[in-house]
Amino acid sequence: MPQATVHLLRHGEVHNPDGVLYGRLPEFHLSERGREMARMLADHFAARANQGAKIVHLVASPLTRAQETAMPTAEALDLEITTEPRIIEAENHFEGLHPTKSEFLKPKHWFYFRNPMRPSWGEPYKEQAARVLAAVEDARVKAIELGGDGAEAILVSHQLPIWSTRLTAEGRRLAHDPRKRECTLTSLTSLTLDDDGKIIRVEYSEPAAVLLPGAASTPGA
Repeated sequence: MPQATVHLLRHGEVHNPDGVLYGRLPEFHLSERGREMARMLADHFAARANQGAKIVHLVASPLTRAQETAMPTAEALDLEITTEPRIIEAENHFEGLHPTKSEFLKPKHWFYFRNPMRPSWGEPYKEQAARVLAAVEDARVKAIELGGDGAEAILVSHQLPIWSTRLTAEGRRLAHDPRKRECTLTSLTSLTLDDDGKIIRVEYSEPAAVLLPGAASTPGA
């Protein structure tokens, strides 16, 4: 029975000199380090393709940073980028603000901290995972259609939706400490699925780990 692997790729470092929670805000571009990360991922995928990997489908969130992360891989593998709204960043009440303790302690925000398990300040973890998993299933079907057994697809997304999806795939509780997410910039969370769409393996890797020291990373971005 044919299997497929869908790689959830987090975007590269973003140029964000003001240090805001940019969330779904438009026109947040990759930094120079972020562009180098994207090129390194393209080299990684190209090397795997040269070794026989059947990477046949490339998808990205509509946000600028995800599209820019996908571009070098599209060029390296001669793939078109399919834009997928279901893998966009999570909604967040604090979008556009500076993530400081003094900001969070303002009385106008207190209502949004009423249920951190859901979380009440943004899109529920469960809903994030559900929409990403639906996109993963469509990518699995498309990959097998294009490449047959063992085909692979890449979905360029964002930290929190990827992490929520991984927690769901591994049967873990969704509430978590954002500081403990294993989902660094341009990391890969790779889901291998069987012909019924069941996730049979979850793997994590950091092909651009050499560029991570010193990189800026806003939690949830």
